Amino acid sequence: MTYCVGLRLNAGLVFMSDTRTNAGVDNFSKTKKMFTWAVPGERFITLMTAGNLATTQSLVSLLDERSKAPKHRSPTILKQPTMFEVARLVGATLKEVIGESNATAKDETSKFRASLILGGQIKGGASTMFFIYPEGNFVEVTDETPFFQIGEAKYGKPIIIRVFDQKMSFNDSVKLLMVSFDSTIKSNLSVGLPIDIQTYEADSFKIGHQVRLDEDDEYYQSISSGWGNALKQAFETLPSFKF
Repeated sequence: MTYCVGLRLNAGLVFMSDTRTNAGVDNFSKTKKMFTWAVPGERFITLMTAGNLATTQSLVSLLDERSKAPKHRSPTILKQPTMFEVARLVGATLKEVIGESNATAKDETSKFRASLILGGQIKGGASTMFFIYPEGNFVEVTDETPFFQIGEAKYGKPIIIRVFDQKMSFNDSVKLLMVSFDSTIKSNLSVGLPIDIQTYEADSFKIGHQVRLDEDDEYYQSISSGWGNALKQAFETLPSFKF
């Protein structure tokens, strides 16, 4: 499984993903799920992936290969004029990859599915983010829905809904996502560290902070233990039920 979250702040964008993949309860491994393309001063694009690993790796390889191809060949995310057009191209490429897998499948084809979070900014437009479905269609963040999750979303969603504010700083938004990830990791073995974190400052057109936190990271451990203790203390202050 996977857990990835993308936030749109007033200050820019925040991306966070786990790195665990599994093919059964006794077969876990680590793989990158966050990928970035940037043309300094002109565009910044980040993609996070969830779903069938062969599908997502084929998708990223195709996007990367086509971005390096001569101009007369396939369309590339590095030449699209807007983030909307980038989302259309990524969605079409995902649909292409899944379609090719389904064409040769002899059994259930749902295992080839994948979903994506795409975020970034192209000069002349605002920083934004999209949720892309396996069918290739997509939705964009709004002021009412300023974040997206893919993968094992249910455990980490409540804290984001209660606390998230688009006026947050990058530091506070990362702290919030760390709590969300800790809740998910403690609830589901198929999500695990290391965690990849990336920020993008609006109108910078370059990669911001990039960090990977592993199991021994002191900050992650302080968040994990501190949040657990804070919940216990909050619970104890609530009035007891009376029959």
